[in-house]
Amino acid sequence: MSVRSTTREPLRERLHDGFTYFISVTPARFALVVFLGLIGLTTFLLSLPAASAKGRVTGLADALFTATSAICVTGLTTVDMATYWSPFGQVVIVLATQIGAVGVLTMASVMGLVVSRKLGLKQRLLVAGDVNPMAMRRGGSASSGLGEVGGLLATVALSTLVIEAAIAVLIYPSVLAAGVEPVAAIGDAVTFSAMAFTNTGFVLADTGFAPYVTDGWFLVWLMVGVFLGSIGFPVIYALSKNLRRPRRWSVHVKLTLVTTIALTLGGMIAYMILEWGNQDTFGDEGPGQLAFQSLFLSVMTRSGGFSTVDIAELRESSLLVTDMLMFIGGGSASTAGGIKVTTFAVLFLAAIAEARGRQSMEAFERRIPTDVLRLAVSIVLWGATTVAASTIILLQLQPGSTLHLVLFDVISAFGTSGLSTGFTGTLEDPGKYVLSATMFMGRIGTVTLAAALAASQRSQMFTRAEERPIVG
Repeated sequence: MSVRSTTREPLRERLHDGFTYFISVTPARFALVVFLGLIGLTTFLLSLPAASAKGRVTGLADALFTATSAICVTGLTTVDMATYWSPFGQVVIVLATQIGAVGVLTMASVMGLVVSRKLGLKQRLLVAGDVNPMAMRRGGSASSGLGEVGGLLATVALSTLVIEAAIAVLIYPSVLAAGVEPVAAIGDAVTFSAMAFTNTGFVLADTGFAPYVTDGWFLVWLMVGVFLGSIGFPVIYALSKNLRRPRRWSVHVKLTLVTTIALTLGGMIAYMILEWGNQDTFGDEGPGQLAFQSLFLSVMTRSGGFSTVDIAELRESSLLVTDMLMFIGGGSASTAGGIKVTTFAVLFLAAIAEARGRQSMEAFERRIPTDVLRLAVSIVLWGATTVAASTIILLQLQPGSTLHLVLFDVISAFGTSGLSTGFTGTLEDPGKYVLSATMFMGRIGTVTLAAALAASQRSQMFTRAEERPIVG
């Protein structure tokens, strides 16, 4: 054996050991590195002349914003997605949304799996952290879900492929009916399906979205795709195993489904009432169409991003309802963003327990530990802080902007919804960077970011004397 080959082996082993140590000790930081790397790579590819329809270099602000919006599966845009990008650029964007939809922690684990050739305990914990964010916290345990991590990863890949393919086939006739050539219609159906399941909402078709705003069949299947993408891969996995045995569903599955359905129906009723008589949207249409369009808009607030009306024409009361729904977002470990429906459900359960004078939160005959409530409160506070800070900065950077319009797009960015009042299209380069950071914060999860930035963890070997401050 040559000296050169023997030198390579120790170097390769040291690199492998260093990589394993990095993902074992700081899995959240590793996830952030992977996510930032994916955004950087996508930005580079989109800045190439081959990525634009006119064959010119795309500026850093637009390339970075589009890359972040794609990886974070947000759907906000600063350029016309259908005409600005070349076929190569659109392929890059679709692939970026597919990668981003998998989730930062799961994707980081897959990357580690490719390098180390096996899924070890620490990497299983990393994936389990995507299933249960409590596993990322000190003292949290993901051991209960380690045995199902392999099944979850398989579900992520299989469900993405099967659901997107099925929806593409179902909406293909509608695309043909819109006057698109048969071959081009395949591409449009696939991209619409992918954008629905990943909850991105990009419209890459040359026809735009206008031909489909009154196509009930097309819109129904888009809603199905958005709903399935927003409930989360752990829920899809649980349903695939015990669809006919609801008693075996975990509290997480039940909370996710019940809260999602309640928020969707509540949003639909709110839009029907608030938009009644609004001729600029769907308020002057018949009761059936009013209900259907209200349902579609409510589903899209989960993080879908598609819209059949000009969002800026909604009444301010409707915009406020949309703000709240987008901030809540979808399910944990899903393609949706926001603080997550289970976070909202836990806070609601805590309020009920406090009102009834109970010491513990309960749901579906199970007790929810108080550390889950602490995590939920932390998520909401970090999310609200992110939204407030971004809104204040953008108001300073964009003089003359209206507060409710800026706030709407900021919450849309944080919740990775993609709905916009048009404010995003008026951004200068500094504003694009701010909104890109907001999308990044919303997608990676505030808990993951906090865990990644924590310099160290200290064990407290004592308990201080208790004293109660006055609250309320």
